[in-house]
Amino acid sequence: MNKLVTAVAAFGLVSLAACNSTPREQAADNIEANADAVADNLEDMADNATTDNAEDALENKADAVRATGENKADDMRTHDADTNLSNGI
Repeated sequence: MNKLVTAVAAFGLVSLAACNSTPREQAADNIEANADAVADNLEDMADNATTDNAEDALENKADAVRATGENKADDMRTHDADTNLSNGI
């Protein structure tokens, strides 16, 4: 159920983002939405973890995934993909 809600929310965000934005902005929004969905799933797994160490590790991984997604999205928004290899394209 949580995965379904996350997928619907991500789809909704992508749909709203597509209204008045450039293709590069849409791509950045998609990167963020995907990272948030993965991080949310990791946090759900952390809630179901059997040990405190496992829960902490999953929470840390979720934070790292979310931060990486934000950084990649920011990079996509600020660098021209045709002239700057900073975004890995």
